[in-house]
Amino acid sequence: AWRLVGYALRPAHQLAAGTQVVLADGRQVDARVWQGQVAAAAEHELLTRGLVAVLAISLAGVAGAYLVAGRALRPLQQVTATARRLSGETMDQRIRYDGADDEVAELAGTFDAMLDRLGAAFDSQRRFVANASHELRTPLAVMRTEIDVTLSDPDADVAEYRRMATVVRDASERANALVEALLVLARTDAQAGRRLVRKVPADLSEGASAALSAMQREIGRYLLTVETDLRPAPVVGDPGLLERLAGNLIENAVRYNHIQGRLWVRTASDGQKSTLVVGNTGFEVEPADLPGLFEPFRRGGRERTGARGSGLGLSIVRAVCDAHGGTVAAVALDGGGLEVTVTLPAAATTPVAAGSASVRAR
Repeated sequence: AWRLVGYALRPAHQLAAGTQVVLADGRQVDARVWQGQVAAAAEHELLTRGLVAVLAISLAGVAGAYLVAGRALRPLQQVTATARRLSGETMDQRIRYDGADDEVAELAGTFDAMLDRLGAAFDSQRRFVANASHELRTPLAVMRTEIDVTLSDPDADVAEYRRMATVVRDASERANALVEALLVLARTDAQAGRRLVRKVPADLSEGASAALSAMQREIGRYLLTVETDLRPAPVVGDPGLLERLAGNLIENAVRYNHIQGRLWVRTASDGQKSTLVVGNTGFEVEPADLPGLFEPFRRGGRERTGARGSGLGLSIVRAVCDAHGGTVAAVALDGGGLEVTVTLPAAATTPVAAGSASVRAR
């Protein structure tokens, strides 16, 4: 008989049939039977340990993937949570991601930049609504006060009623002008970045000439010297909006000017861009204040000629430029005054000779 020492046993085919193996406990078994039992036990143990190892690796992989995915998706969760907290009163919420510089960081930065733009838009809208309400309330309050005071006076005569009617008419005209300006601003803002509803050939020089003609009475009243150099400046767009653009610039140049001041208007085109330049000799403007002049209801200062405006003139100019794919820039002049340059894409045309003029209105 063979004595088994561990599993050190020759292969079964090397053993004679009927070979007995003496186990450690003294039992004797057939060698081939014992070898089959050992192989089956080893196979079972290997399978069991393999399953345990696979299960452990799977659990570790799932846990690791969960941790990695959770860390990777945490910024997205922050985006979702921030978006849920947003409202008109909480536009200051930001993600402020400080992780690795990867695609997620780019997404978080883009989201924060979008919130910055939305916050600025909300602030602008709130200011616009508040200012519009105030501007509309003022003429209405004037009309109501005048009517109440006149009606409460038992001794009011025809002259008093006539005076009250004049004040009410002026206030209503101011309110009407403000509403009209608001409608124009809304119309141009709605078309900014989109195709214009009306798009036909036009010329900035014609709009400037028409605006100067419309302001002749005011120009003469304030003894302004007007210098013009109106060269052809062809564009394609909405003629009504372009005429309003030129009218607002020239109206502002008259209103915010000195008595006996200067006003100059130039138009030109280089085949690629058409420009309209309007300048005046007015009050001094700080360079830091220039961007604010294009905000609604932002007035650059007291009107030197005594006229009153809606505070929407330059806002409409900027909106019209945006709607036509152009730009507008203002430059503060040394000694006072402002020069505004409007640049729009030029329409194809054959340039012609231009003239200039300088006239002192009386």
